[in-house]
Amino acid sequence: MHIKRLNLKGLRNTRDLGGMPTKDGGVIAKGKLLRSGKLYKLPEETVKALREYGVTTIVDLRIFTECDETPDTLWDEAEYYHLPILCTATPGITREKSMCRTMSIESRRIKSEFGNADNYMIEMYRSILFSEEPKRHLKDILRMIIDNEGCILWHCSAGKDRAGIVAMLVESLLGVDDKTIIQDYTMSKQFLRRKFFWNKFGLRIVPLKRRFKKILIAMMEAKPEYLLSPIREIEQKYGSVTEYCKAELGVTDADIARMKEKYLIY
Repeated sequence: MHIKRLNLKGLRNTRDLGGMPTKDGGVIAKGKLLRSGKLYKLPEETVKALREYGVTTIVDLRIFTECDETPDTLWDEAEYYHLPILCTATPGITREKSMCRTMSIESRRIKSEFGNADNYMIEMYRSILFSEEPKRHLKDILRMIIDNEGCILWHCSAGKDRAGIVAMLVESLLGVDDKTIIQDYTMSKQFLRRKFFWNKFGLRIVPLKRRFKKILIAMMEAKPEYLLSPIREIEQKYGSVTEYCKAELGVTDADIARMKEKYLIY
């Protein structure tokens, strides 16, 4: 399917899950489920567009430092919830101002422990899906999506990693196939291509070690294996992402039926 981003000034990676087909013949309804990057210093025209789009609930997945450094632009009708998937700064995932310095220190450890940045990113996704603290917040986020009655928007900093994992869970529960889920995930690189280009250009001219540059570039990617590898592990352990959500995140068959009734069109 053709996945489009919402054409909103100041938001490079905001999209509606609406239009995605499901394996049982349904389609996700538009104007209900939005994923995004940070909502920092949004121009009034974008705020107006989001209000008119019907966004009534905003879920911020970032750590406290990110929220303090780049706070969301909010409006009266929208309820804001801070549910950080991670508790601390995590190279390649969080985007606080000190991360470049942290990455410079961490690049040697990443190389020695994981071999390359791709293996590291896969492990970071695994840790979000299998570690107890992130699972607790994923459970809360899914509960909000299950219970929500309006249009809900969840976001991290770039809209790629944490927002992508939540999108994968929601799409899986609604019955979207893996091919479409991965297509949605990898579109972040397309939507962030200008930022990606200038970041790569900047890395070419700054005096950093080649190993460090390669790791930084890999962490900007949205490679299929970053998300697909944890999905395959979930399928091996639980049978499916849906069964994982039932076993680890407190989702019930009644919850899934409610989600489909609320978010799908047949």
